[in-house]
Amino acid sequence: MVVEILKHSVIITFFVFVMMVLIDYINVMTKGGLSFAVKGGKWRQYVGGSFLGAIPGCLGAFLSVSLYVHNLFSFGAVTAAMIATSGDEAFVMLAMFPDKAGILFGILFGLGTISGYAVDKLVPRLRIRLCESCKLQQMHLDETDECRWFKATDVLPQLRSISSHRLVVLIILAAFAVAIFPGFLGPLVWNWQKVTLVVLLAIALFIGITAPEHYLNEHIWQHIVKKHLWRVFLWTFGALLVSGLGLRYWNLEEFVRTHAVGMLLIASLVGMIPESGPHLVFVTMFADGLIPFSVLLASSVVQDGHGMLPMLSYTVKDALIIKLFNLAIGIMVGFIAFSIGW
Repeated sequence: MVVEILKHSVIITFFVFVMMVLIDYINVMTKGGLSFAVKGGKWRQYVGGSFLGAIPGCLGAFLSVSLYVHNLFSFGAVTAAMIATSGDEAFVMLAMFPDKAGILFGILFGLGTISGYAVDKLVPRLRIRLCESCKLQQMHLDETDECRWFKATDVLPQLRSISSHRLVVLIILAAFAVAIFPGFLGPLVWNWQKVTLVVLLAIALFIGITAPEHYLNEHIWQHIVKKHLWRVFLWTFGALLVSGLGLRYWNLEEFVRTHAVGMLLIASLVGMIPESGPHLVFVTMFADGLIPFSVLLASSVVQDGHGMLPMLSYTVKDALIIKLFNLAIGIMVGFIAFSIGW
């Protein structure tokens, strides 16, 4: 059982890694276009905040915080982003149950947009004082040309004098190719899952070979690999292991079924933790059919992966207010969904 869980965790981590790299790659190639596309009036901000949050991973949430502290997003807009985001867990959900994940993301997007408007109306009525000293006046998304531009003429020189980081990345991707094609990792037969893995592998290899040295070191190695990837793997493996052991040695299914309301409250409270990982326990439980959709929905509304961490560095007070709004909305929506049988 442990070996199968380990293989499953590796495949999920690989999927998460490629998707994180791809989204970051697109954002850099478009020179921050993901963030500039959502600036504007209040409703455009709410929709834009939810759109940024709905982007799998933490990048969209980070961008929404940056827009907020630069006075380009309202408090409601950044709250909308935190409601809509599922952090790195979004990639895991896409890997484990893509159809239901799409429905969940759509609900979170709509809920974030509406909640953003409601929060901006409630803040003055509740006489909540937000941090003003943490706001900056201008937004600087400029990076060096070295990071922005991808030149085909640089590929061969980069490979001739290959860096240790690029070499490690390419060796790891080559190892995945050796494991995926014969079916040691992933499906044995050529179905849509195997084709998806091969396509993702090709994308990762292309980026690993062609990316400028600055981008590969700062964005892929320093940020994604060193800060995110090992946490994704450990939390995924741990969550799958707990779920598997619970099903085998403890009547976890019966416990969850008889304590569904309690699980909804626990999932919402766990979502208060500003970390990608704890939410994966509920993701794997839902994938195994142990918890209803309402519990996963409540957890997804409250939790925001690493998205809140930059906000904490600017203003703890505003971050706490956002989390409390999200907790109240998550519990309310979760109980409504539970009451109608979701």
